[in-house]
Amino acid sequence: MTARSLNAPPIRDLVIVGGGTAGWMMAAAASRFLADGQRRITVVESDAIGTVGVGEATIPPIRDWNAMLGIDEAAFVAATGATMKLGIAFDGWGAPGGSYIHPFGQLGRDFNGVDFHMAWLKHRGAPGVGPLEDYWLAAAAAKAARFAPPAPDPRSPLSQLAYAYHFDAALYAAFLRRYAEGGGAVRVEGRIAAVERDGRGHVGALRLDDGRRVAGELFIDCSGFRSLLLGEAMGVGFEEWTHWLPCDRAVAVPSARTVPLAPLTRAVAHDAGWRWRIPLQHRTGNGLVYASAHLSDDAAAARLLAALDGQAAAEPRVIRFRTGRRDRLWQGNVVALGLAAGFLEPLESTSIHLIQSGIARLLALFPDTGFAPVLAAEYNRVMAAQYDAVRDFVILHYHANGRVGEPFWDALRAMPIPDTLATRLALFREKGRVLSYDDDLFSVASWVAVLLGQGIVPAGHDPMADALDDARVLAAMAALRGDYARAAAALPPHADYLARLSARAR
Repeated sequence: MTARSLNAPPIRDLVIVGGGTAGWMMAAAASRFLADGQRRITVVESDAIGTVGVGEATIPPIRDWNAMLGIDEAAFVAATGATMKLGIAFDGWGAPGGSYIHPFGQLGRDFNGVDFHMAWLKHRGAPGVGPLEDYWLAAAAAKAARFAPPAPDPRSPLSQLAYAYHFDAALYAAFLRRYAEGGGAVRVEGRIAAVERDGRGHVGALRLDDGRRVAGELFIDCSGFRSLLLGEAMGVGFEEWTHWLPCDRAVAVPSARTVPLAPLTRAVAHDAGWRWRIPLQHRTGNGLVYASAHLSDDAAAARLLAALDGQAAAEPRVIRFRTGRRDRLWQGNVVALGLAAGFLEPLESTSIHLIQSGIARLLALFPDTGFAPVLAAEYNRVMAAQYDAVRDFVILHYHANGRVGEPFWDALRAMPIPDTLATRLALFREKGRVLSYDDDLFSVASWVAVLLGQGIVPAGHDPMADALDDARVLAAMAALRGDYARAAAALPPHADYLARLSARAR
């Protein structure tokens, strides 16, 4: 660290370029943790520039984010049209007609340090054992469209639940805007016409199209796919992943709410990609992700409309994208979040989490005006590792498919994959081992759900499972299976739970 950075004054002007989910998440966090009465937080946003946001699905760490900001769950759910999410149902990925769930929360209970799935692998097929999903309370509750929050008593099956949310992205951004402005953030309406650089190569100010100038010391690029500051102004390159993830478009449309209101995202494979269904309180979010080399925009829109469960509420909207991430997410005095940093299709609902993760790490490494190089270097290392780990998890779904005879899917099964993913697959195929790494977002149980769900069955099991008493293990598994079935049946319907939560908010 240089003497200059040790004695540099603190950052007083934080400028966020772009609103939407990423921009207002950053503004909310800044207003909560950085607004000291002297620091200015400015969001430059134009009503003339639309956002990509549609119905958003999330993963359980979103609850930590809300808690960090002190957001009341009932108020949040009421303001964003949110529903609860216990996992993701994947239809037709392992093979056409097949289905599995990637549930949240704990899988069974471990036996003397042996992962539950190892005992299940050893005894699968034995009388009374049943499918793996029977040992996941979240899966049982999701299939029954029932929900309750986790119980604090670790002896209760309900303690093993974990959940996230589905919500309307536009309503979420508006909710966070109110929060951020209440904490002192200021929104400036306008389009950016030019970016000024200073002698260090840093961004010094933004010129708006009406001539106004917005100066700052730290700039957060939330400008979407364009990556106005990090990509265009700072010249940071883009690492493309379309050779592993060839889908490059999505068509989205909302439709009328349907019943029952399942606490579950649905991802349905088709011959050129997949289709999502996200249930909200006031509508259903629908989209079809596809590779334009295999399906035209018109055909994709027609296919999506034909698959809706309710009346379409708008015209289909085509979104073009490129999968990958910037070579660096922090360069100079610019940090990119959301689409400006990178894009991974929403197959495992990781978009919001990668924004959340980027903000948390920026706060942990928050610079002064000296911008010590070690801060950006560490941020870039950690965030690249997280993007790459999520990338591998998404590639797994495509590569380990069972859709034989369809050119799109046949090519994905045959393609070379990242070495990091190849190692994971080899370990699992041998004896069902899943190792945890520091950069993992997804748990061992999540990897097990997808690996087995996609049809990868190990040749054996961990030898440690052979040291267990088989009779006691089988008895415990039978008891757990019954406990989970009874606990799921006793939960209230998801819609009833949401109605009670909304009443509390009122």
